[in-house]
Amino acid sequence: MGNINEKMEKFRRAAFEPVTEDRDGGLTASKFSGKPWLGEGENWPVCGICGKEMQLFVQLNLDQLPQELNNQFGSGLLQMFYCTNGEQECEVEAEAFYPFAKSTLLRVVNPAAGKAAANIKIPSPAVIPDYFPAKVITGWLQKEDYPNPEETQSLGLELAEDEWNELADSDFPLGGDKLAGWPSWVQGIEYPDCPVCKESMRLVFQVDSEDNLPYTFGDSGCGHITQCKNHPEVVAFGWACY
Repeated sequence: MGNINEKMEKFRRAAFEPVTEDRDGGLTASKFSGKPWLGEGENWPVCGICGKEMQLFVQLNLDQLPQELNNQFGSGLLQMFYCTNGEQECEVEAEAFYPFAKSTLLRVVNPAAGKAAANIKIPSPAVIPDYFPAKVITGWLQKEDYPNPEETQSLGLELAEDEWNELADSDFPLGGDKLAGWPSWVQGIEYPDCPVCKESMRLVFQVDSEDNLPYTFGDSGCGHITQCKNHPEVVAFGWACY
């Protein structure tokens, strides 16, 4: 970013791009789609609007993330389920672009606390006609990331007009699916507040349209899984589009 690198250095964060293979992994693997870890006797999560099974979008094994993150997101499996039934009717009715929508389920489960369900089966095509192909995450490619001008300004950085223009023309924040880093906001800064402590939640994972999942959020939107740093069991997903 040219002559503003020095001023932006304190906002530099590590972001990690998932490296994937087109196959499913084990039940506790980090993955897109595929079979999630479910507890013994647990049914596949269903949508709070239509009552049908939801797609597994993302599962992250928090104990196997890059060491550079220093276990900041806690332990267990972070799972995101999202309803794709009814030609996005549930998405609209539940306003799934807002965190804590009824057509989504975000949670952290602890596989060490109990046994996995036996013979976990992906819902049949009659329930989910186009269940996404599985992609197991086999590694993480580390990159540097910086906030966008709006977020940078909110953090108190002062720049000259030409420097703001340079920042706006940069490739930051990074788009696409990524772990940590800075959110690539579409319409504005939209960190949700934790319903327990009311503090702003932090980015865990960015889920972009048509990257590792064959899904588009609205008009080429971008979504974000966030977590409360005080209550790591509180996780949410929201998205915005153009």
